[in-house]
Order: sequence, then C-alpha cells, then structure tokens
Amino acid sequence: MNTSSNAYTVSYVAVMVIIVAALLAVTAGSLGEKISKNKEIDNKIQVLASLNVESDFDNAEELYAKYVKREIAFEGEKEFNVLKKVIFECEKDGKTYFVLPQEGAGLWGPIWGYLSLEADKNTVYGAYFSHKGETPGLGAEISTPAFQSQFVGKHIFKNGELVSIAVVKPGKIDESKDYVDGIGGGTITSQGVDKMMLESLNCYKDFLTTK
Repeated sequence: MNTSSNAYTVSYVAVMVIIVAALLAVTAGSLGEKISKNKEIDNKIQVLASLNVESDFDNAEELYAKYVKREIAFEGEKEFNVLKKVIFECEKDGKTYFVLPQEGAGLWGPIWGYLSLEADKNTVYGAYFSHKGETPGLGAEISTPAFQSQFVGKHIFKNGELVSIAVVKPGKIDESKDYVDGIGGGTITSQGVDKMMLESLNCYKDFLTTK
C-alpha cells in the first residue's frame, strides 16, 4: 500500500475521526451517567436532611432505603411545577413522616427544599432548603441549620385551614399563622421561601387534607 498517496491519507484521517468520535461518545455517556447518579444521591441526601438524618455520598442510598418506605406520585396544580412530583412516605423510630418537595425563586435564582411533616400532616418535623446563587451571608443563609431549625414544631394549618408558615422580618410577628424569622439583609430571599412554601403546600392540598 502506498502510504504517501492522497487516498491513504484521506482514509487514515477518516478512520481516526471515527475512532476519536466513538471514544468521545463513550466518555460523554459515562460522564453523563455519573452526573445523573450524583444528582440522584444528592437529592436523597436532601430528603434525609429534612428528616434530621445526616448522610453523605457514601451512605445516603443505604439510609434512604432504611427510612423512605414509599414514593407517592401525585398531581398538583398545572401552573405550578414542583421539584419532584412525588411525596416521600418515611418511617423513623416507629413513626410515620411525609416529606414534601418545595420549589421557588430567590433573589438571584432558584431555591428549593424539602419539608417533613409528622403523621398528622400538620406539624413540621424538619426542613431543608438550598439555593443556586443567593448571596453568602445574606440570602444563602436559608441553607443553614440556624434558619431551618426554626420550622421544627410549627404547624401549616390553623383552625382547619391550610395557611403554611410565614417567614417574617426578624422581630416581627404574624398572628394569622405560625411564623419564623427571615434572614436579616436577605429580605427578597426570605420572601421567596415564604411564597415557595405557600404555593408548594397548596399544590399538595388534596393530600394534606385527606386523613
């Protein structure tokens, strides 16, 4: 074979292009699967956090299988797109809890979280919130235990009506419902959490009002 001919050169280049393309496709597919798996595990860590269960990438799947007994599909309001269209029925220390996904908007981008309720579907057992780009020291504080722990023991119903939990300016009160202090200097993000919870919980209203 004449390796210096144009035909050989063209054939060689074509073969190399095919080989490189195939390798890139395999690498991209493998990387995509890894990213998807990491996202799945991260979501499980967040669900567990709302149940006051600490986990990491090494043990999240084991703990998730231990505490999450059922994933309940539901249909919410069409105009509202929740983070996960599923309710997590969980069991911990012999007690039943329900974890409800939340999704909303902060000052700089999406915010989300999970709210766990006791079996009465009213009393908050735990809360987890996170964000994509809120300001450190301000709106980003919604992802801290100091903010999230305020929700424990609060109620989302008042006098039989689903009212959610208010997020108010520090030092203020809301006599119409249970409330927590918002983030000082993070007013818009705090308002985003307030709105997110109200809209999310109303999305689950049929489930929450069914005993």
